[in-house]
Amino acid sequence: MTDITEKEREILGIAQEECAEVIQAISKCVRFGIDNKHKSGTTQRENLSMEIGDLICMIGLLVESGLIKEEDINHARAEKIEKLKTYSNIFK
Repeated sequence: MTDITEKEREILGIAQEECAEVIQAISKCVRFGIDNKHKSGTTQRENLSMEIGDLICMIGLLVESGLIKEEDINHARAEKIEKLKTYSNIFK
């Protein structure tokens, strides 16, 4: 038996699906070009923005439902930036 409610399970499941859709949108930006037209008529950039928006919505619901804490997200974000400064060329 799990310790999450059906509502929480649904939020987690939809968030998981949105993560997959963001991954797919990023892959298409890299594969076809960010300003290439998506089959829907929008660009890959516009599609990525829509998918990121959907994911941000679900992250908000994860916070609102108490499954995660906003301060934990902010802490993890700050730690990631420091790692990127050390191990990537993004901030150079």
